[in-house]
Amino acid sequence: MIDLYTAPTPNGHKASCTLEALGFEYNTHFVNITEGEQKKPAFLAINPNGRIPAIVDRDLGDFPIFESGAIMIHLAEKAGRLLPTDAKGRAMVMQWLMFQMGGVGPMMGQANVFFRYFPEKIPAAIDRYQNESRRLFEVLDKRLSESQWLADDYSIADIANWCWVRTHKWSGVSVDGLDHLGRWLNTMREQPGMQKGIEVPFSLDNLLEDKDAQKKFTDNANKLLQK
Repeated sequence: MIDLYTAPTPNGHKASCTLEALGFEYNTHFVNITEGEQKKPAFLAINPNGRIPAIVDRDLGDFPIFESGAIMIHLAEKAGRLLPTDAKGRAMVMQWLMFQMGGVGPMMGQANVFFRYFPEKIPAAIDRYQNESRRLFEVLDKRLSESQWLADDYSIADIANWCWVRTHKWSGVSVDGLDHLGRWLNTMREQPGMQKGIEVPFSLDNLLEDKDAQKKFTDNANKLLQK
């Protein structure tokens, strides 16, 4: 049994989508990050960095694991799926997983900050992060013109990148003209566990359409940013 501590963010969804894809039984614990629950002693005992997601693997003597990429690797290795064991196949998956962790996630995250949350709109900062996010999307599109998946087969690298790229509208980044990326986005949504995974701990899919929910979410994010 796995205990998942999470909130409805792309990094949180990386963990829940992986759990769903691999068919693990797990208990979900919602961490209210706008209320600072991630900074309280009970959560810091699980993740000293005070960030979601985190898991506790009960099979390993209540062993806590934090960092979304580390969680995905652990779960894939535990299940023996979605991460090849041969050196070349594993390296292929790991490089595209790290591409998300070191590029797509941070750049889109900063685009979110300056485009959505920061009280002062700074055009140069918005352009910087949106343009870099778009460049990274183009790298993905090029790869996906050569292969159905980011690695040789469907893997945690696809899940990690999809959990972020699917939120491109929130970051204000266009995917127009990126036909291979668009095909992959649609295909990913139909993979087992993906739809259910992005509804953990609850769904925010209507955020762009619901202006009241959007304002509340943005205001909460702004308060968190100021802390």
